[in-house]
Amino acid sequence: MGGMSGASGDGSALARGRPGEGRRPDGATRGLDALFRPRSIAIIGASTDPRKLGGRPLANMLRGGFTGRLYPVNPGAREVQGLPAFASLEAIPEPVDQAVIAVPAAAAPDALEACIRKGVRVAVMFSSGFGELGAEGRAVQQRMAARCRESGMRLLGPNCLGVMNPADGVFCTFSGSLTGNRAWPRAGGIGIATQSGAVGTYCYTLLADRGAGISHYVATGNEADVDVAACIAWLAEDEATRVILTYLEGCRDGPRLREALAACAARGKPVVAMKVGVSEAGAAATISHTGTLAGSDAGYQAAFDEAGVWRARSLEEAADVAVACTAGALPRGRRLGVITVSGGAGALLADEAAARGLEMPEIPEEAQKAILALVPFASPRNPVDATAQTGNDRTLLTRMMAIMMGEPDGPARFDVFIAFLAFVAENADAFATVLPALEALRRQRPETAFILSMRGSPEQRRMLLEKGLFLCEDPTEALRTAAALVHFGTRPPMAPAPAVPATARAPLPDGPLDEAAARRLLAAAGVPFVAERVARSAAEAAEAATALGFPVALKVLSPDLAHKSDVGGVRLGLRDAREVAAAYDAMLREVRAAAPRARIEGALVSPMVQGGVETVLGVHRDPVFGPVVMFGLGGVFVEVFRDVAFRLAPLSREEALAQIDSIRGRALLEGARGRPPVDKGAIADALVALSRFALAHAEEVASVEVNPFIALPGGGLGVDAVILRDG
Repeated sequence: MGGMSGASGDGSALARGRPGEGRRPDGATRGLDALFRPRSIAIIGASTDPRKLGGRPLANMLRGGFTGRLYPVNPGAREVQGLPAFASLEAIPEPVDQAVIAVPAAAAPDALEACIRKGVRVAVMFSSGFGELGAEGRAVQQRMAARCRESGMRLLGPNCLGVMNPADGVFCTFSGSLTGNRAWPRAGGIGIATQSGAVGTYCYTLLADRGAGISHYVATGNEADVDVAACIAWLAEDEATRVILTYLEGCRDGPRLREALAACAARGKPVVAMKVGVSEAGAAATISHTGTLAGSDAGYQAAFDEAGVWRARSLEEAADVAVACTAGALPRGRRLGVITVSGGAGALLADEAAARGLEMPEIPEEAQKAILALVPFASPRNPVDATAQTGNDRTLLTRMMAIMMGEPDGPARFDVFIAFLAFVAENADAFATVLPALEALRRQRPETAFILSMRGSPEQRRMLLEKGLFLCEDPTEALRTAAALVHFGTRPPMAPAPAVPATARAPLPDGPLDEAAARRLLAAAGVPFVAERVARSAAEAAEAATALGFPVALKVLSPDLAHKSDVGGVRLGLRDAREVAAAYDAMLREVRAAAPRARIEGALVSPMVQGGVETVLGVHRDPVFGPVVMFGLGGVFVEVFRDVAFRLAPLSREEALAQIDSIRGRALLEGARGRPPVDKGAIADALVALSRFALAHAEEVASVEVNPFIALPGGGLGVDAVILRDG
């Protein structure tokens, strides 16, 4: 059940900017109440055999206790699975909220037309054989989608696995996950919106193994109409849904996905996302570093970062994080407390905590003394190694945990608490001793997230989860889950979208843009550049250098050469007029030999910028999300180090500062080996200006790059600029 990917449709969507500036999720979610909470369901192609595709949804809802009305449609039967059958949809005497279409592809369009005539609010089409098979199938699918738009009926699918809502007994799916010996889906607080039906149901089973239930499950299939973004937007408003887990293969409408994720952020609902297809193979190649580095994934990551989405790298991680979010309040800080029955596990957790930016404060000295009074050879600081001695007396472990937490009426010492208990849950007596103490600590510290790392059964996981205690067997996974909870609990609110000033909207001149033109346009938009002059001869170059002051840099001026150094088109550190004149002639000879077809318009002369850190600012137009802004360490090795971060335009200053701080090499900006820190605010202002320029010209600009942008202790200056037009 694959998803769809592609361009965002109407090109004007690229210039709409941040969520809130264009369409709202309301239009996309229109009619979806009938999908997720139908009161009456017709099954077109209902089978008397509950094992067949057309029989499964009816059997599932009879088993699950659907609270509304069911209408099997089968012209060859008077009764289907104990219910009166109808020869056609029109024969049903009452209105129908939702119709399940479980017929072969050839009959599906006629079934859809019957739904439209009946006034059905939403159709769920299991039928496959459309857009996933090629041009002919896509054409039929597009006609069906057009008919739905004309009539106002919504369509889930085709080629979809359906929808579930355990609380209301809605199981409009033929998924095999509901057959066999697996536990029946329970109602809970996690909503699943997936483009892959099989992956989505597998996620549901992983949640069930961890003791959690679901509010809703929806698999969107080919997304002829209803897409994952619309489902996420609906779940954002759903009171039963506390956490949203989504699996994405692609996206047709980037702005709508941003709006949906923004709606979740505004309501404080965590979103855990799995996004596949992260290689650069699907990226549109450009000759800029930004386009190369952006790949096919940068836009999605930027959209996730913007809305505070946690991106899981495995289905196990996605399930762990989603379930842990339902165990209690999200932590409001980064302080981690750890107790273990193994020094090795404590060291492992401490290493992981440091790698993920969590703090492990030492507990107070009097608390350390109290722990040593219980076990003199324990390690009492944090992590606390209770040692194997606690295996002989489990009350030693529970008393140490209470000491670590401090007085019940005192301030909380930790935002997250992890207890590595190994095999405690497999020993009935030990578990019976430890559990009441954990419950008491949970009640005393409702603001602290509790994670237990130990072996445990699904029944124990469910029982612990109901008490606000999340169980995760692997200590490394427990720490990663803790980091995700901290991510959700400490994320700042989304900044309002900055306005794009009129100066950034000035039309671009016709024709290709050389570096001088690119500098002028970007400088007018607010990106600062080092002074420069255009020279058309060696004499003009020497005169310009004298006026600007030595030493200077000399660069060939050509609209056809994005990487001048690759063809010998850069000369640095020239110290007098004679040297400049000689370098001009030599440089042009070398460039003409290396790039004989390039148009040469002279050279740019600029003073050398002393000191600072070379960074790169860039924008790449993503086909789904529009302009994606890049920042990283710059210079000629930017593609080697690949230390870059992406955000979606337009950027606020706060987002730009967060983007700057997210690169691995931020220490170079903050002052390394005695160097002064650079002015991050100046970089942020330049990124904001660049994002506004790119958004204003999203229809005609494919890529923009300022590399290097020299970050200085006071301010910053662009040294080179490239603007690539569309095509």
